[in-house]
Amino acid sequence: MDRNNHTKKFDEVLLDSIDEALSSLGESVKKSIYFHLENSFLIPKLDIPHRIADFSNALERVFGSGAKYLELLIMKNLYMKANCSYKWKGPKWLVPDLTFEEYIKLVRISYEAEEKIGTFEVIIDAGEKQEQRE
Repeated sequence: MDRNNHTKKFDEVLLDSIDEALSSLGESVKKSIYFHLENSFLIPKLDIPHRIADFSNALERVFGSGAKYLELLIMKNLYMKANCSYKWKGPKWLVPDLTFEEYIKLVRISYEAEEKIGTFEVIIDAGEKQEQRE
């Protein structure tokens, strides 16, 4: 599989994760959100993987602070679908402060590199993001 096919596959995994999160609100609500994203925010569904910041901002404008719960659900779904493994190197009480957009970028980088290295890990070291490759 070449790099473009692997990237496309990640986009599909991400969109599946978003679909699942939005489906938790009900099928008609999910369809309404996609309609609103495309018509009010000019973000077609297929563009979401490449416009994460815009998508996140649109969710916040629609749901207010409730958007964070949807983003967490999307991240949880993506974690399961992408079969990610993360290691936190630092004090257990200090959680890395990643935004939704940064999280998606890290998973994308790792997912796309997975084919080259077999398995992947994203290491967070005292607030610095590093990609580990074998």
